[in-house]
Parts: sequence; C-alpha cells; structure tokens
Amino acid sequence: MGEDMSDDDGHEQSGHEQVPSRQRRRFPGISSRTYEHPADRSALVALRKLSGFDTVFKALSGLLPERSLRLLFLSDSVRVCERQFAHLDDMLRDACHILDLEKVPPMYVTQDPRPNAMCIGLDEPIIVVTTGLVELLDEEEMRAVVGHEVGHALSGHSVYRTILLFLTGLALKVAWIPLGNLAIMAIVTALREWFRKSELSADRAGLLVGQDLRASMRGLMKIAGGNHLHEMNVDAFLEQAEEYEAGGDLRDSVLKILNVLPRSHPFTTVRAAELKKWSESRDFQRIMDGHYPRRSEDKDTSVTDSFRESAASYTTQVKSSKDPLMKLVSDLAGGAGDLGGRVRRGFGGFTNGASQDQPPTEEPPSDTPPREGG
Repeated sequence: MGEDMSDDDGHEQSGHEQVPSRQRRRFPGISSRTYEHPADRSALVALRKLSGFDTVFKALSGLLPERSLRLLFLSDSVRVCERQFAHLDDMLRDACHILDLEKVPPMYVTQDPRPNAMCIGLDEPIIVVTTGLVELLDEEEMRAVVGHEVGHALSGHSVYRTILLFLTGLALKVAWIPLGNLAIMAIVTALREWFRKSELSADRAGLLVGQDLRASMRGLMKIAGGNHLHEMNVDAFLEQAEEYEAGGDLRDSVLKILNVLPRSHPFTTVRAAELKKWSESRDFQRIMDGHYPRRSEDKDTSVTDSFRESAASYTTQVKSSKDPLMKLVSDLAGGAGDLGGRVRRGFGGFTNGASQDQPPTEEPPSDTPPREGG
C-alpha cells in the first residue's frame, strides 16, 4: 500500500485505470470504531452514552431544516439510481456492501463547480456530491470519496454535521445580538474541531472501501490542485505536509491555529499525510487481515477507555510533532526549563539582533535613575 505512485520521470501516472472487476475485501459486521480517529471516537462514544441524548436530538430535529434540505435536493438535484449516474450507484452499493451498511443512503448529484461532498441528515443520512467533484475525479478516486461518505453514515456523523450546518447559519442570523453570536460560535468552534477529526476517520473509511492508496492520494491532490495530474507528484505533495508541520517558528504555529479554526476540514496535505501514515500502520494491516472490532461489541465500549485512547493519541501527536509550538509543549511537559528563553527564541529572537542561541548581553548600570512608570 505504501508503494511509489510516480512514473520513471517523477510525474504522477494518469490515474484513470478502470478496475471495476477487482476483488475487494469485505468487512462483515465492522464497527465504525475500526477506522475512527481516537479523538473522533471518544467524542462519539461519550455522546452516545449520554442519558436522553436521542430524545434531545429528536426534539431538536423539529427546529432543524432537515425536511427542507431533503425536498431541496429531491427537487433541484439528480438522485443517483440505476437509471441516473449508474456508475455512482454501483459505487455506493459496493461501498455499503464492503462496510456492511445494510440500508443504502440516498445519494444526489447537485450542480456546483466546486468539488465537494457531504453526508447530512438527522433521521436518515443522505449523501450529496457536486458536479465539480464528479467531473474532477476518475473512477477509483471517486470510489474512495463515496467510501468516505459511507463511513460518515456508518459513524453517525451526519447528525452532528447537520447540527453544525444549522448552527453556522444561525450564527450569521444572530450576529447582531450582543453575546448571542459568541455563545453559538463557541459551540460551532468545538464542533468544527470534532468534525476535522471525523474527516480523518472518513478518509480511512474511504481507503477501506477503495483499497487503493494511490487513488486516495490522487483524489486529495486533485482537490488541492485541480485536474492537472500530469503536473503533480504525490511524494512532493507529501513533502509539503512535512514542511507545513515543521516549518517556521512559534508565530507560524499560532497562524496555523488561526487559519484552521474557521474550517470544517483539515488541510488537504495534512489529510494525505495522515492517511498514508495510517495505511502503513500495524492497525491497518490487522484490519485488512480480518481482525477488527465488530458492531455487536459496540454496546460494551467503555467511555473511559475511549477518552484514554484519545488522550494517548494527542500525547503521541504532541511528542512526535515537528511543529515549534508542539515541541515547546512537549519540552515543558518533560520538565525542560528556561520557558522565557524558549518562547523568545521561538518568536524569532530579539529585536536588537542578539543571537537566538545566546542570552542577551547585560546592559551596564546607568547613572541616570529610572523614571517611574516607564
């Protein structure tokens, strides 16, 4: 799965191989816990264990425009079926078969030049893909995307995605109310952080469905750079992700956080790097060998264990990260001293040109007494 995806000239292969007859492994009874990112999984397990959670959301569904959304797509988009976008219908049914999702969710193609896909709905999930995405991706790349959305459906992400869309729209409507927008945006920010992790989960589901890492990488690269595959290279694309993580100083670390806060999806290079890392892990190999959690065991899942896994995941991420801020946090957690010096060096040193590796030269005492309040 981790093989080189470039040709001898260093350019990406055309990526239009049609392999509908290729046999893919199926995962009977697979639990969504199999592919869920630890942070995503712990949040979902905690929500599902909350007493009255289902009742609250059923009551809330009356306030959400779900019926309106369904009618909108039914009236102004094309529903995928045997007679319309038949190749997408085949992919959808195949993805549900592989992940053992008994009820195939309805799927629509909507006119929009921007490449995008989503899985929404409270009572039942619906999948929507744009014409821009359908026209951009080849068959195997699209298969990974359909698997991605079916993964959202299996994990129950559509519920929280719908809530996120609703609250985002509500925040715009109440922006004029003092503090009202702040309260809603606090919830939206938390949901976005969860949803970014859920996208990493769904990327893994897409790989389990497509079972072609090259196609998954090509699809992400096309979403970032358009339909110019002959001009792009997966290895160079992944190098961008490494440069993004490790480059700069603490100022860049802060800017990264500010840049990602308004987004519902992680950056594309980061998604590609995360997926490739997971594809090379022992966990992925065990899944492909048929060793994975079953849905029948979900009721016995411990909230405490899920939070522990999530915490361990974040700890590992901080320790292994090359980001300057994460390295600082890791050093402090390990008992490293000289916080002030580390922070100053992280922000680019001193304005007087002193070396970042050396402490500033101490000024000689002045005969002039300091002014108060200076």
